[in-house]
Amino acid sequence: MDVDAMMKRLRDTATELGLPLGERDKTYNSRLAQELGLWAETEGAGEAFHKAAFKAYFVDGKNIARTPVLTDLAASVDLSSETAEDVLNNRLFKASVDQDWTDSRELGITAVPTFLMNKDRLVGAQSYEMLENFVAMQGAGKLV
Repeated sequence: MDVDAMMKRLRDTATELGLPLGERDKTYNSRLAQELGLWAETEGAGEAFHKAAFKAYFVDGKNIARTPVLTDLAASVDLSSETAEDVLNNRLFKASVDQDWTDSRELGITAVPTFLMNKDRLVGAQSYEMLENFVAMQGAGKLV
């Protein structure tokens, strides 16, 4: 994998879309963040947690594979850091994330984000206009 080329594409896309993106030289495993994110969803704080995790990883360059980073993120969105630590230590949402990954593979999803509607897909960060077009063209059966 050419990390420099990948990061250049990511920076270019973030700039085009007006999204913040910090400098980083490492990629961290997001598996535990996914598990904690599912828990946060059950607590009504999923969107806030996902935004905090995105910022921590892509803007601040934090290692979201580390439990202390994740429990701090949970606390930052008014979730119990103690409960978050229990969720992570006991892998309470492991099976749910495993199922999500299985479902994704069965649908042929190999990248994040992937937008899937009917049998069409749109892969990667997209502009609002492109997403709007994707949704609108589903009835017409093609993208323009």
